[in-house]
Amino acid sequence: MQIHHTIESLRSARAQAGRVAFVPTMGNLHEGHIALMRQARAHADCVIASIFVNRLQFGAGEDFDHYPRTFAADCEKLEAAGVAHLFAPDEQVMYPQPQRYHVEPAPAQVSILEGEFRPGHFRGVATVVMKLLNIVQPDVALFGKKDYQQLMVLSNMVREMAMPVEVLPGDTVRADDGLALSSRNGYLSAEERRRAPLLHRLLCRIRDAVRSGDHDLLKLETEAMAELEAAGWQPDYIAVRRRADLQPPVHLDDALVVLAAARLGKTRLIDNLEI
Repeated sequence: MQIHHTIESLRSARAQAGRVAFVPTMGNLHEGHIALMRQARAHADCVIASIFVNRLQFGAGEDFDHYPRTFAADCEKLEAAGVAHLFAPDEQVMYPQPQRYHVEPAPAQVSILEGEFRPGHFRGVATVVMKLLNIVQPDVALFGKKDYQQLMVLSNMVREMAMPVEVLPGDTVRADDGLALSSRNGYLSAEERRRAPLLHRLLCRIRDAVRSGDHDLLKLETEAMAELEAAGWQPDYIAVRRRADLQPPVHLDDALVVLAAARLGKTRLIDNLEI
């Protein structure tokens, strides 16, 4: 695997790479990331990954300075997964001057759910992904479904900007007890980690109830929120929404997804299940 720290080096390698699949990350890689790398190999001659902790998507009081940097271990995992090139720029390369141009996602898509609790987050995500796609010029880009709203925002950005890249989703990878793999799981204490699968169990309960014909979504959401609170969590939301735009469902035959975000101790976990 070749490691590139400059845009010029990466672009030179990309010119010789044929059909490229790209997987952007912030490092601190786990099996969910590696599953995306393996999926990417099936869609291209060459897989390019990136590691860049993007300051623009962190809000006030969030964990940018403490976000785990595990570069050596990440490189070993990427090479073992068959990644050919790693783009690992520093902030001076990505933002040689203050970033004055930004991607502003549609307000209706980013004022809800994660956007309500992390204002400005998707602006930062969309801006850095736009920049990375312009640098790498991939044929295919892969993003995980665990960040469901992010996947929607980025898919819409690529489509509406007529960018010549196909966005592919990757299924959420879970531990044996159902907990969605996340870099932030490492912040959980041993006791919190034992309690963490409750979030997934509640989503499964809602999914199964809706599939069985229970359409009182508010009741299902409210009961799940109450159960989290009773178990010592601080829930931000549990919501059943349309997959297409994450707005409340209108018709019984809408394709749905249930999404959740909640804080367990100091760690904020997100998850979702398609219904």
